[in-house]
Amino acid sequence: MQLKTSRREFLALAAVGALSHTSAFAGDGNQSLGAIAAKNGFIFGAAAGPVIDTDSAYRQLYIDHTRIITTDIALKMSRVAPAAGPKRFEAADKLLQFCAQHKIPLRGHCLIWNEWVPQWIKSMSNAERERFFDSYIDEVAGRYAGKLHSWDVVNEPFWPGHKAPGGYRLGPWYETFGTDYVRRAFVRARAADPRTTFVLNEAHAERDDETGRGVRSGMLKLVDELQQAGVSLQAVGLQGHLQPRYPHDLNRFLDFVHALAAKKVDIYITEFDVRDDTFPDDIGARDALVADTARKFLAGVLAIPAVKTVIAWQLADQYSFYRDALRQKTSNPDRWARPLPFDERMQRKPLWFAMADAFREAKKA
Repeated sequence: MQLKTSRREFLALAAVGALSHTSAFAGDGNQSLGAIAAKNGFIFGAAAGPVIDTDSAYRQLYIDHTRIITTDIALKMSRVAPAAGPKRFEAADKLLQFCAQHKIPLRGHCLIWNEWVPQWIKSMSNAERERFFDSYIDEVAGRYAGKLHSWDVVNEPFWPGHKAPGGYRLGPWYETFGTDYVRRAFVRARAADPRTTFVLNEAHAERDDETGRGVRSGMLKLVDELQQAGVSLQAVGLQGHLQPRYPHDLNRFLDFVHALAAKKVDIYITEFDVRDDTFPDDIGARDALVADTARKFLAGVLAIPAVKTVIAWQLADQYSFYRDALRQKTSNPDRWARPLPFDERMQRKPLWFAMADAFREAKKA
């Protein structure tokens, strides 16, 4: 995804983006992205955070455009179990109620992850953590048994930067169980919930550098190991945070996706957006490059029959986690990130139309 483009080409891209936006809008009317995807055999949705409770216009975007929703932070361990004592399910229950009201399936994210683990759990002995791990899965997976479309049972098992054998991500669960924590989580969750689709979710596979290649090889081996152990694994999630700051080779990435598909698992793009910090300041040129990056990526992955679902990580720019990161640094950055299909006014951007075109052109047989 590394692009070397002249200023003249930037301006040309911006003009093309504006034209495609206008022409696509004329043909779409008020059609939703979810409806366009569904008509062509895909499911489109987005992660939703607590802001949908307070921003009515943003909430309406989910009602209008999504056919699936992922819990953003409501089911992360740090929110469910921030301290010893009763679990905190209020946010997740409220989002589940919202989804049920509007007949939108809900995905759980995420049951077990070596990040976002509260300090009080990290401070436990290994024996205490082992007991907590099992009881936590029993309680949380059991509470939502049969109520979710799918669960990210284990999130981001790999991070080659930690230099652990096999490229695994370090953390309290790795420290307690070694690599077997992944298998154990899936087995325990299936005992608590016999019906829900279980997903192994991972980041950075899109990168064509040492990190990305390490994640890919690790995931292929792990899926083999889980299947050989008889683990119930129906889908693999590839997050799809596209980051043009890193090298990307679409053909090599698609070879990896095909290799996953050959293992008879469905594939979800679970956290889709386009990081734009290496693109020009000009908003028209930047939005056009974001759209072009997404279009090329989606054209490739949606042509693979195993790819069923694309889920954006939020819907509108002001609620992107990239903006959250900027807000933590300064209240007045040089520019705000624009990685999502809707802008601050909840208006469709060139990325929206690029995604709609990709869904149409990759119509399932």
